[in-house]
Amino acid sequence: MASNQEYYQSHSHSHSNPPAAGIYNPVERDRDPVFPGGTLQWNAMEPGGSLRERAVPSVSQPVAWKPTDDQLFIREYGHGDKNMVPNAEFLKQHFFKEGRLTEQQALFILSQATVLLSQEPNLVNVGSPVTICGDIHGQYYDLMKLFEIGGSFSDNSYLFLGDYVDRGNFGIECLLYLYALKIQRPKDITLLRGNHECRHLTEYFTFKRECLHKYSQVVYDACLESFNALPVAALVDNRFFCVHGGLSPELISLDDVRRLNRFQEPGSSGLLCDLLWSDPVVNFGYEHEPSTHGPALPPGTTFEHNATRGCSFFFTYEAACKFLERNGLLGIVRGHEAQDAGYMMYRKTPTKKFPSVITVFSAPNYLDVYHNRGAVIKYANKNITIRQFNSSSHPYWLPNFMDGFTWSLPFVGAKITEMLLAIFATCSPEELEDTDDDDRTVDLTLTPAEISARRQQIRNKILAVGKMQRVFQLLREEAENASELSTIPVEDHRGPDMLTAQGTQMRHYIHSFADARRSDIANERLPMFQPADENDFPVIPAPSMRRRGSGDVDGISTEELIRRALEEDEEGDMVKRLADRIARGRNPTGRPMPLKRYETT
Repeated sequence: MASNQEYYQSHSHSHSNPPAAGIYNPVERDRDPVFPGGTLQWNAMEPGGSLRERAVPSVSQPVAWKPTDDQLFIREYGHGDKNMVPNAEFLKQHFFKEGRLTEQQALFILSQATVLLSQEPNLVNVGSPVTICGDIHGQYYDLMKLFEIGGSFSDNSYLFLGDYVDRGNFGIECLLYLYALKIQRPKDITLLRGNHECRHLTEYFTFKRECLHKYSQVVYDACLESFNALPVAALVDNRFFCVHGGLSPELISLDDVRRLNRFQEPGSSGLLCDLLWSDPVVNFGYEHEPSTHGPALPPGTTFEHNATRGCSFFFTYEAACKFLERNGLLGIVRGHEAQDAGYMMYRKTPTKKFPSVITVFSAPNYLDVYHNRGAVIKYANKNITIRQFNSSSHPYWLPNFMDGFTWSLPFVGAKITEMLLAIFATCSPEELEDTDDDDRTVDLTLTPAEISARRQQIRNKILAVGKMQRVFQLLREEAENASELSTIPVEDHRGPDMLTAQGTQMRHYIHSFADARRSDIANERLPMFQPADENDFPVIPAPSMRRRGSGDVDGISTEELIRRALEEDEEGDMVKRLADRIARGRNPTGRPMPLKRYETT
């Protein structure tokens, strides 16, 4: 893979029809085992053209074609019926080149996976050897690296702890590929549900917008249906309780999980919520001692409200040990929290001297700013091995999956309105205030009321330009600051002409894992928001990517700020004075005025 910088410079995300002749020429050459329909050859334009070649030739063009059913599916015969199974190896390479499927192909994979997942119990029994994987969060290229270090399916099975989508730009690719593996190897891969596999979070973060950009609302709805079918926990060798979040006051025995109704949208409380959202207390194992994180907890405390998440609980070392003892288990394996090293082992149990809780996180360099490593847990022959890995290069996307033209529209609009106001302001105060000649040239056929109405029309037009300038400025700020992290320091003064995405600026201000955690802490909470209108202007970011401290935090959305800017009567002093001067001081009939001696042409 080429570096991120190379992708920034030359990457294109068009998946529409092929470009005009002379640029794109699909041909069938040597048969490719991965792409049996042939390969693509990109021909350069004629010499002298402005688009003769890519800026970075080493970065390949995203594939612009969609596979046929014969390419995507393997036809198997069984039970008297012809069955189609996704070709996971083909899909792996196709998605790696940023290819897409047809809507019907995506829906077929989603529906088949939903049927399979629905047949599994709430608590899945998984045997060793197994590779246990944490959060993925739409980092498809890191998922490919994960499978490289995790081992082949002939050597072990895979257990994923949830959070396949959101925040990364390739959530639908991760989901479809994992579902294809599930259909192809139902016994070799187990997929659990994470807290992000729900409607509420995928609307708040980016997965819904990703589905609408790459596919359709129908595909998004099919994804939500599959999320409700995902099992919520697994039992590895009857020794390890594996779950996305953690424990619950309602979780006494494993039968409580087995009796749970998982086929629903998770609420903000209850056993299902806790299994997906709870965390170990910050000073786990030493919570009865005061620390920098807070006062000591009273002896016997097992759960306390999880203020960081805004829902569910923190569970203590005592709660974990009691749960393991009651159910005859060795340890708890979970995801849900980013870790600097990719994993975290907590205090050992007093009886079996094994870590009571292990957290594993498999999204290296999370959000491209965390600087963390990813990790997986390999469990075989009663031995645990931690395998760490670094992030892989991946294609760059603008915020909210916008193209460069859409993203830059507010910047262009802001500049145009700024230029219009500058043109209006070219007259000197002497010219605007000198009305002697105006009085002599006013059309005598106009009544005073008509003159006043004409001046008010001129004033309103100039004020409208001022309002539009404020609207475009709001849109520019939203487009420029569209990021799930808010870290630009107060003392950072960027010039008004700087065209930039805050996601790129982040790298200048986040230098460590701790910096990223502090900047991202607001996104760890269960969001409280109203779903946005489907017809929102595309530059308005998803709720999770809006500026902190200037919009939704105060209960005022970007749409509301724009509405107020258009409706309010209060104008800026400069625009108001300019409108008054021009409306009052120039000829209301529109006839040209002669130049005075001190004026120039």
